[in-house]
Amino acid sequence: MKKILLLGGSIQQIPAIEYAKKKGYFTVLCDYLMDNPGQDYADKFYCVSTTDKEAVLTVAKSEMVDGVVAYASDPAAPTAAYVAEKLGLPTNPYDSVEILSYKDKFREFLSENNLNCPKAKTFSSFADAKKEISQFTFPIMVKPVDSSGSKGVSKIEDFEDFEDAYDRALENSRNKNVIVEEYIMKDHEFMIAGDCFVINGKVVYWGLLNSHRDKHVNPYVPVGTSYPIFISDARLELVKIETQKLFDLLNIKFGAFNIEIMIDKNDNLYFIEMGPRNGGNMIPDLLKMATGVDMIAATIECAMGKRYIINQYTAKNMFFSTYVLHSNKNGIFKDVLYSSEFEGNIVKKVIYKRKNDPVEYFDGANKAVGIIFIKFNSMGEMLRIMDEPEKWINVLVE
Repeated sequence: MKKILLLGGSIQQIPAIEYAKKKGYFTVLCDYLMDNPGQDYADKFYCVSTTDKEAVLTVAKSEMVDGVVAYASDPAAPTAAYVAEKLGLPTNPYDSVEILSYKDKFREFLSENNLNCPKAKTFSSFADAKKEISQFTFPIMVKPVDSSGSKGVSKIEDFEDFEDAYDRALENSRNKNVIVEEYIMKDHEFMIAGDCFVINGKVVYWGLLNSHRDKHVNPYVPVGTSYPIFISDARLELVKIETQKLFDLLNIKFGAFNIEIMIDKNDNLYFIEMGPRNGGNMIPDLLKMATGVDMIAATIECAMGKRYIINQYTAKNMFFSTYVLHSNKNGIFKDVLYSSEFEGNIVKKVIYKRKNDPVEYFDGANKAVGIIFIKFNSMGEMLRIMDEPEKWINVLVE
């Protein structure tokens, strides 16, 4: 029986474990949390941090695994590439995965290869950052170089808010580095997001989505994605051309990549993120619902060295979205209420919290209460509901 090593056992990562088991692979799981839910599905569990490359390599060697997957995990992606490269298993170049996993390395790579990039600089001390902040034009973005799910990200308009933003970013950085970037004004309503899939160095699937934000809670944390993408054909083509160019430069061979792109009024495209892994917030599940493409299957099989063919149908008059249930305050979770006229649109509910569980203010993807999947009758209906979801959804927190 072939073995697959999966890095991360959160509730969102369970579908990858389930698929691997269904296909007859022996599943080995690493996670630093003793109470992770994925261990109940995997064949074997090691309480090992997915960011500890050498420890994970030791597990992989002892289990003699045939493939490694960091499903929907930014922090674990470099580890997966490192271990697979050491063992001669299917992978993208470790150096390329690391570039995509760290904002400072990514910005440097974009600049060196003449791809659009905002002015940016990385700091390891606030004193140094304070000395150089005058060189930036406000507003600016302040981010941890290595966080995911928009944790610790702030936009500030003037210097007096800089120290608080820096401290927030520093708190959410594993390696305690903060990147400062000049703000980019996008010329489209929604962030361009979603997943794409590469086989033999070429993008063979474009699962592009609109990324929605809750401006009343945190405008930088995604609260849902919707299909189909709401941009012009010309800009869609620009996304495809520039993304393939990026992958060619990085010598990317295969796998899922999570997209976050902006285009300005002059049609300059900026890669905000290009995560070397499947998207979080159950993006692969939404794409399967909307396009019929099983990104989990593609990810697992390609990592195991199998030939995989993606058959995508063109969905017409199909409108789907996810919505991340969240709270605008700390408290105790009680329930989620839906208006009667809206509840019929919901096709799937995944609730992470149980009644009386603690809930935190939604300033990062890790603070989600759950995710719902919604089907609409038209683009207009989808955009109307996703623009003001609080009219139809009420997360009760006391």
